[in-house]
Amino acid sequence: MNNLIATKSINKPNKVSESAASFLTVDEASEGQRVDNFLTKTLKGVPKSHVYRILRSGEVRVNKKRIDADFRLSLGDEVRVPPTRSSAIDKPESAMAVSAKFDQAIIYEDDAMLVIDKPAGFAVHGGSGVSRGVIEQLRLERPRAKFLELVHRLDRETSGVLMLAKKRSALVALHEAIRNNQTDKRYLMLVQGEWTEANKRVVLDLQKYVLPNGERRVNVVTDASKDKFGERQTSETLFRLLKHYNSPHIGKFSLLEAQLVTGRTHQLRVQLAHLGYPIVGDDKYGDFALNKALVKHGLKRMFLHSSVTKIRHPLTDEKLELTAPMPPELNKFLQNLAQ
Repeated sequence: MNNLIATKSINKPNKVSESAASFLTVDEASEGQRVDNFLTKTLKGVPKSHVYRILRSGEVRVNKKRIDADFRLSLGDEVRVPPTRSSAIDKPESAMAVSAKFDQAIIYEDDAMLVIDKPAGFAVHGGSGVSRGVIEQLRLERPRAKFLELVHRLDRETSGVLMLAKKRSALVALHEAIRNNQTDKRYLMLVQGEWTEANKRVVLDLQKYVLPNGERRVNVVTDASKDKFGERQTSETLFRLLKHYNSPHIGKFSLLEAQLVTGRTHQLRVQLAHLGYPIVGDDKYGDFALNKALVKHGLKRMFLHSSVTKIRHPLTDEKLELTAPMPPELNKFLQNLAQ
């Protein structure tokens, strides 16, 4: 069991029991973590709705006391986990997740950090119908790792630079750098239409909302949506035009580089769609008819790639430039457009 030590369990001493309560001791890798996140990681395959139900009911105890979902754990805390059974536990993982070997995509690694070039099509963590994401796969590939956590997220269909921390001190320092805008993150994207400005600064207020089916979306705040959704967040991006493409078969496109000033959910996708230049292949905010046509021309994913991240090392303060080359399938599509 990752990051946990089972101290007592009636039936299964080394993992959460399905027939009796288990008692788990928090080690240094889980110190400071919220108890709901701790349980989600521990109870593999168990729906989050069930995790929150057992928290609300008081079946989960920390040091014999009832706690709320946002309670943060301390080193040595004893967590009581009730008998938990999941029909998902014994189901085979998706072929994509099982076959993934992310250790083969390492950009940078030392005692504090692991940086990989994430392929498109992989969620960074399990959930929403994905039983195993990048972080779960890497933990399986590295069973001796005492600590391994995502520093940030990339959308499932976005490829490129993904940072993970191998020490809690590194994770805290990297999060602080991101909050204080001390990182330089660059993305490459192909958008529909002919982008006219060499350089453009875009600032828009965004709001998150959830569709009736539970899918998360983001919209740009307008007068009509001002009171409809939740709290707004300002988003800012610097765009630079790299190249125009004019295909006689499928139309005009523009290759852009984006430098993130803020890092909001779906920021680039929503900003560009709002401006009338949707990212090609975007199945949430893009031109669905065009996307379908582009599949026939070889583009079977969203054209969004995290190409470069510049940041100081969280422990040594050394300047790092983490680079992921454009994936072959995107390069090939650009070559086809240029013909």
